[in-house]
Amino acid sequence: MSNPWLNIPLTDYEGHMRSDEVQQLDALSELFAAALTRYQPTSVAVLGVAGGNGLDRIDSNVTKRVVGLDLNCRYLDEARKRYGETCHLSLFCVDLAEELVELEPVNLVHAALIFEHAGIDRCLENAVSLVEDAGALCAVLQLPSPAEQEIGPSTFSSMLSLRGNFALVDRISFQSKLASLGFQLVHEVSRPVPAGKSLWMGAFERRGCEVDS
Repeated sequence: MSNPWLNIPLTDYEGHMRSDEVQQLDALSELFAAALTRYQPTSVAVLGVAGGNGLDRIDSNVTKRVVGLDLNCRYLDEARKRYGETCHLSLFCVDLAEELVELEPVNLVHAALIFEHAGIDRCLENAVSLVEDAGALCAVLQLPSPAEQEIGPSTFSSMLSLRGNFALVDRISFQSKLASLGFQLVHEVSRPVPAGKSLWMGAFERRGCEVDS
């Protein structure tokens, strides 16, 4: 079956995420900015980069290599138009849930709301493989909410096709799986968004680092 993401226009996705009912686009950009501030990476990979939301937060004087990966090649074309001349951007069209990524690792891998759609098998394997020895993985998950636990209401009907391909990721199980892969949670933060939802970002590093809050 064709992945529903291949049939969703970028304008629909961004319009949905920017809408008053969702308001996640800016929140995700701010969480990415926080990860960049924390790590000041010379290289970064963004999993599920879409149209490049948050890439404007990158300081090209600090971050000399930016890798963006996404399933939808049309999204990548738009990201290239928007940011190709303002950051050191390399883009790859890849199905992170199915394909094995073989790229030079980076200082920081940022994966925001990707595991809910791509799962934590091959996608997480790819994320970890992209983290260099002294690097970090920042993951953003949607936390369970009594009010809303899936794709929220939207005036963009194409977004409703994702409901059958979306599953919340248990934060504790996710943390345990990363621990088994040699990654320790060293920092976490939650960000409330509309409809009673919250986004959680965890920063994971190789074992041996101090934990803070």
